[in-house]
Amino acid sequence: MRHLDAIEAKYLGLIRTTIKEQLSYEPFDETTNRKPLLRQSPFGDNIWEIRFGPQNRLRVFYCCDPDEARRVLVEAIGVKRGHRLTIGGQEVKYES
Repeated sequence: MRHLDAIEAKYLGLIRTTIKEQLSYEPFDETTNRKPLLRQSPFGDNIWEIRFGPQNRLRVFYCCDPDEARRVLVEAIGVKRGHRLTIGGQEVKYES
């Protein structure tokens, strides 16, 4: 996934671990740091977001695989600083 190229290498293990922990069981149960996006996003429809990492700056956006309900598709991985979300080195506008 090219989005990871723009993220500091020291966070890659944390991203991998968090995706595995958060999305293996009940990925569509809302929690404090896991929630559906309420508005249309540039990542598609019915997108969910996980916030984690230092100061909750890391973001993973995912959805349910339309072909297999038990499978999750990661659509984007990025870093949020203030009100700016960067994915793959490019700023993306979205509302959570």
